[in-house]
Amino acid sequence: MINVIAKLLSYLPLSIIHHFGAFFGWIFHLLIPKTKAILVENLQQSQLFPDEGACDQAIKKNIAESGKTIIESLAIWAADDKRALSWVKQVNGWNHVESAVAQGKGIIFLTPHLGSFEITSVYYAAKYPITVLYRPPRKKWLEILMNKGRSKGQVHLAPTNRAGVKMLLQALNRGEAIGILPDQIASKGEGEWVPFFGRPAYTMALVSRLAEKTGAAIVMAFGERLPKGRGFVIHLTKLDTADVATPALLNQAVEAQVRAAPIQYLWNYNRHKGYLQPDQPI
Repeated sequence: MINVIAKLLSYLPLSIIHHFGAFFGWIFHLLIPKTKAILVENLQQSQLFPDEGACDQAIKKNIAESGKTIIESLAIWAADDKRALSWVKQVNGWNHVESAVAQGKGIIFLTPHLGSFEITSVYYAAKYPITVLYRPPRKKWLEILMNKGRSKGQVHLAPTNRAGVKMLLQALNRGEAIGILPDQIASKGEGEWVPFFGRPAYTMALVSRLAEKTGAAIVMAFGERLPKGRGFVIHLTKLDTADVATPALLNQAVEAQVRAAPIQYLWNYNRHKGYLQPDQPI
């Protein structure tokens, strides 16, 4: 059933897809109050909107944007490559990619849960191969849909395990690109508790290790969602290895990107779960 829904969505204008997404966002958060509570808490404690009225408005807008993220992802997965690429209206910073490719260097794309993170790999994979790290969902039907939808162009998927990390390293050694969600919760024993908007978040050490080991170029990627369904603008920002040398620095780099469009960040993603206060028993 979900495959049929996704396919039908892919034929619709992006403006209609986003209307459905905004509506779905409100239904989703009303039906799952725990998720809404996480969104509200994270956005409030980020202090990006210190004024109470502005914060309330940001929460309402973010609920709609979170729904757009889910529904547009289904549409992108089900759309053919040509249609998905037609939604990309502009790319800023492509010169960073051309420079890295010309030097034969691999590229580490860091794509936070911001805007349309699905569209960025689709755009790159239409031109060059990229291996994307992903965490398999618990539901098998969703994994099948996700894997098929994400395998567009020259995208290769690497699961979050040792075999997947090996695939990432091999791709970089071939001078190819890899894609990582840098704000994805690290597997147990593979990260550190470091601040993210002032609160401890279990943050991966993988990016730091890969950057140091391979000397690959590092590029932050953000698929900005334009208003009224007009499409996406992909922003590519070059980082230095020193910018991601530790998980704490990685979080600072992600924070800087989120500040560019905080309404489009997936604040209902709980990066802080599992943290024990210093006075809590283990």
